[in-house]
Amino acid sequence: MHDLVIRGGTILDGSGGPRFTGDVAIDGDRIVAVGGKAGPARRVVDADGMLVTPGWVDVHAHYDGQATWDPVLAPSSWHGVTTILFGNCGVGFAPVKKEHRGELIDLMEAVEDIPGTALHEGLDWEWESFPDFLDALERLPRTIDVAAQLPHHPLRVYVMGQRGINREAATADDIAEMNRLTAAALRAGAFGFTTSRTYSHKTKTGELVPAHKAEEAELYGIGRAMGAVGAGAFGMNSDFENEDAEFAWMTRLSKETGRPVWFLLTDRPTDPERWRRLMRGVHKARAAGAQVTAQVAGRPVGVVLGHNTSMNPFTFRSAYRALDRLSPAERWARLRDPEVRRQILAEPPSEAELNRQGQFIRFVATRWDRMYVMGDPPDYEPTPDRSVAAIAARTNHSPDEIAYDYLTEGTDRFLFFPVVGYVHGDHEQIRELLLDPGTLLGLGDGGAHCGQIVDAGLPSYMLSHWGRDRRRGAGMPLEQLVRMQTGETADFFGFRDRGRLAPGLRADVNVIDFDRLRLHQPEIVHDLPAGGRRLVQRVDGYRATLVAGMPIFENGEETGARPGRLVRAGR
Repeated sequence: MHDLVIRGGTILDGSGGPRFTGDVAIDGDRIVAVGGKAGPARRVVDADGMLVTPGWVDVHAHYDGQATWDPVLAPSSWHGVTTILFGNCGVGFAPVKKEHRGELIDLMEAVEDIPGTALHEGLDWEWESFPDFLDALERLPRTIDVAAQLPHHPLRVYVMGQRGINREAATADDIAEMNRLTAAALRAGAFGFTTSRTYSHKTKTGELVPAHKAEEAELYGIGRAMGAVGAGAFGMNSDFENEDAEFAWMTRLSKETGRPVWFLLTDRPTDPERWRRLMRGVHKARAAGAQVTAQVAGRPVGVVLGHNTSMNPFTFRSAYRALDRLSPAERWARLRDPEVRRQILAEPPSEAELNRQGQFIRFVATRWDRMYVMGDPPDYEPTPDRSVAAIAARTNHSPDEIAYDYLTEGTDRFLFFPVVGYVHGDHEQIRELLLDPGTLLGLGDGGAHCGQIVDAGLPSYMLSHWGRDRRRGAGMPLEQLVRMQTGETADFFGFRDRGRLAPGLRADVNVIDFDRLRLHQPEIVHDLPAGGRRLVQRVDGYRATLVAGMPIFENGEETGARPGRLVRAGR
């Protein structure tokens, strides 16, 4: 008598092998049989006509703060994610001294757009060291499993204090201490280390982040700790100002330490061949014997533009900013006033402000040909005729008028501005990257960019768009799509007991009504501490999600079960 049997589903086991029909039997928190006909069970989940997959292993999230107070971690858990890894992009909350807590909150707010008020309210700071932080995570009952990486910026500030914040060069003693603390974090269960060297990551005052210009000696000192312990992946976000130099030190670091090195690959509209050059760098490093991988997104990383999000095309006009201090209800009423509309539309964006904000903001404020009506369900690969510029040309209106009037039709109206992964106007570049053996799927960014981006629904999108709905080009086999976000992600970071449906592995399972799998348009909620705002995205089609053999969601409803835990590397 098994504890639970998932009966008669179409099994995609996470290995990439062909799908097959059969049962999955579970005893306790482990899978005991896959395929064929299982015996009787205390509970049966009917999966006839449904897909049965491993739970998704999402390796790029920013729930570092939220995971200390929120057991559910939606929207990621709504989308079948059963294991989530945070501590990405070099930001996080450990190690930390009391006098630097505010700086780490401000840094997370500036880099990842997580409301500082929510973090001040929600974080209880029951830790100082990184091992202490893991212990705090372990104490909270939770719905899904969580795991963490050691972030560079807190580490540097912890060791160097104000010198680290000022981006001074680390001394030999500083590097030795970072090495020691990195080794301690890895032995306590960290899955790796991350840093950030991009100019897009700045503090609230516009300063570069603490580790931005960290010298190779510092990076090698940290990397050598990983080599000595024999654990962890080294992750990085970089602008690749000098592509050859970046690949040179990454290649040497990986070869010397024996550890995998990964970086976030994001394209630029102003440099459409950049991604191809970077992938050539990956393959050159691999040919030289290094473990270098590019982490890529499965859909365009796009900004959601609306009157209640962090920005929209009118944000940098003074007539629009004059409404900032009004209550949401008063502001909404004023936006619908014809005279206010006239004033805002008559005023072009401030050139001084656009110059101060940089190229990205200039794009968001002026590139009407790259803004699209989002719709419900949202279309992440829209045709050019759906852009604001194209609609304006057809209707004899200005793009400003089209955007303003659409956004003020209701509080649930959004425009979508794809920033990354959309250089050629379709998803062929993304497909090529996903199929490249030198890439790893990531960049869901769950928990981050609360007022701008919501890509935590990436796992559901991978199946529905690439496996079923794509109209403008070829899709991909479901077997491959499942492996990308289960077996591949688990294996890369060393989650040895999950990522596949096989006897002896952890019983993290999704049962999916594939025909009904459908993403909803994003929505704004105010459910963070202190009423903090964030974007979420709901989904239909998950019949059940199990963690450690226990259903945590059934038919889209939370069961209240808390089988999740902190996962420590090597344990």
